[in-house]
Amino acid sequence: MTGWCRLDRRTLGVTAVLLAGFAVSAGTPIVIGAGGTVLLWLVPAAVLLVGAGVLADYVRWRHTRFRCTAERLELEFAFVAHTRKSLPRERIRSADLTANPLHRAFGVAVLTIGTGQHERLTLAPLARADAEALRTELLHRSPGSQDGPLATLDPRWIRYAPLSFVAPALGLAAFGGLFKVADWFGAGGGLLKWLLNLFGELPFAASVLLLLVLALVAGVAGAAGLFTEMWWHHRLDREPGGTLRVRRGLLTTRSVTLEERRLRGVELVEPLGARLAGAARVDAIATGMKRDDDKTESKTLLPVAPRAVAADVAARIVGEPVADVRLVPHPTAARGRRLRWALLAALTPVLVLLVLGALLTGVLLVPAAVFAAVALPVAVLLALDAYRGLGHGTRGRYLVVRAGSVRRSTAVLARDGVLGWTVKQSVFQRRRGLATFTATTAAGAGAYSIRDADAVEGLAFAAAAVPGVLEPFASVPAEASRT
Repeated sequence: MTGWCRLDRRTLGVTAVLLAGFAVSAGTPIVIGAGGTVLLWLVPAAVLLVGAGVLADYVRWRHTRFRCTAERLELEFAFVAHTRKSLPRERIRSADLTANPLHRAFGVAVLTIGTGQHERLTLAPLARADAEALRTELLHRSPGSQDGPLATLDPRWIRYAPLSFVAPALGLAAFGGLFKVADWFGAGGGLLKWLLNLFGELPFAASVLLLLVLALVAGVAGAAGLFTEMWWHHRLDREPGGTLRVRRGLLTTRSVTLEERRLRGVELVEPLGARLAGAARVDAIATGMKRDDDKTESKTLLPVAPRAVAADVAARIVGEPVADVRLVPHPTAARGRRLRWALLAALTPVLVLLVLGALLTGVLLVPAAVFAAVALPVAVLLALDAYRGLGHGTRGRYLVVRAGSVRRSTAVLARDGVLGWTVKQSVFQRRRGLATFTATTAAGAGAYSIRDADAVEGLAFAAAAVPGVLEPFASVPAEASRT
């Protein structure tokens, strides 16, 4: 493909259907609320909207062209203004495909090509076959040849979807949306009365509690549905030439490519609910990820799955077993710090309620007591769990760092990807012989911290884990450096 080519003309149909759907969804509440007479001006307005949108998309399609030469990929738009973007082929690191339900219905897809830095080109849309062929050409892949899948979705993993804060959030959002729509038609109060009357003569508090249970059930169903839409047909492949490819999606299909030479490790992430169920997900620690694109789903190589499966996939990606790494525990002083911070966080709202109750009304003393009875034990349990989660160690050429309770993370970071160490020691840490050692890197989050480690042991560990970084700035015992 060396000559100039156009985008797929079916983009006009996609635009027309999309705008028509928007016009119908926006106009339906207006017709219901104002009556059928508004159709006299609403239909012409909808036709004008669709026509203008299709015309604008026609101009974009008619005056946009691209070509792929042996040296560069070029995209040009020449209408009133003339713009040309190009990427050197040797710098291309990813070629990702996305197709929403409309794109799939029309047989097209969006191809996004990136260099791993801040440069990217988007060809929207191309015929699905053409997009796949161009992706293969740009990444120098042989069509049909693969090293095989590293992981595929097991439908039983959907059971982990509700074990997160997404479920209650979706449930409350669903009820909020329902009341919002009812309020458009002045029926918000009536809807609330109708819902409460469903429970007969139950006390008001019991009715509210049952409504919350219904919201939670709706949230669980929503979380399962969202997981299914995002991760159905998930497949993680290692392709010839050194790339990882993630394909997933039920309605909107996505194909994300990650060049392995950009990979600096992986992160096993265990949100509290998933961890209690023995599950974890695997995220990539890679260079060249833009912050605005560094969302969970874009860097996730494996969705929440049984921890044994996640550990196996992580080991196959990095080439080192990571499940049985023996981590160095942290001093008991670190446990005390977590307990104090957790109790402070739990007691602050209690004290506020107590002060307001003493100054304003004694009614606030009841929620203060209830909050204290619930929050204090939870805070202590989370603090103890966070302490048990602390640990650091090495495995082959990788540095392993674990921390967290609500979101426990085990980062497996390539030692040659560590650019330096940042050592922090507060006054309180210094009194207890603790310090925080942060490994800085150009990949992933950019920094991975060993929190509240023994200051002497941590310094020796950091010097041994990444030789040559700390020696010019600190005196480390020779015998420690050799461990």
